[in-house]
Amino acid sequence: MSHGFDAATAAPEARGAEEPRLPGLLGAFDRGMRLLNRVILALGGLCLVAACLVLTHSVVVRYLLKEPTEWQDEMAVFLIIGATFLSAAGVQAKRGHVAIEALTGLLPPAANRVRLLLADLVSLAFCLFFAWKSWSLDHEAWVDGQVSQSTWGPPLWIPYTLMSVGMSLLCLQFVLQIAEALAYGPRAAGWAQPKIGLGADVNRDMHGAAEVAPRGPDPLGQTVSAKVER
Repeated sequence: MSHGFDAATAAPEARGAEEPRLPGLLGAFDRGMRLLNRVILALGGLCLVAACLVLTHSVVVRYLLKEPTEWQDEMAVFLIIGATFLSAAGVQAKRGHVAIEALTGLLPPAANRVRLLLADLVSLAFCLFFAWKSWSLDHEAWVDGQVSQSTWGPPLWIPYTLMSVGMSLLCLQFVLQIAEALAYGPRAAGWAQPKIGLGADVNRDMHGAAEVAPRGPDPLGQTVSAKVER
């Protein structure tokens, strides 16, 4: 869902530059979302650790102690659902979602800004539909008292609520970034910041190596030429 500039083109612009501090109500909203995303990302990490512990307990109980398990698998699923959906807005704030950026290097910067803004608008429309359907399923599960068909039988409004809240926060993040892009330009919307992940690290290292490399004639080429002349 992220549609920021790739790390190779963004790094020169973002290196050494501070993130813009937005004024007014939009700035307060931005700072509030940043704080909320940091808290949720921390809780999401704890949820993933808890899911690993629950699954480890399930394996030990099932295969070593030969006891049946009832709640471990679904508990791990609920924890992973919460970590995934609730942290979606925080990942979007860093432009860290998977993106296809084949056109980034082919289009001029002005066309890229328009393309990325349209991509954010389309993504917002999809997330709004997803959030609406999630809240509908959540309300239906709450009213009808729907529970899982497993032997544990937890209520289904729990995962539906996690999905609904997570997608709603993601919609708010998209709205914030679109407003920032329209009001203050792409840098304020995170488009000029390097994306997180292995690809960004590789691209950043490659770009740094290119900057450190000496310019002008190749020293190795000069050495070989000198030997040939001799």
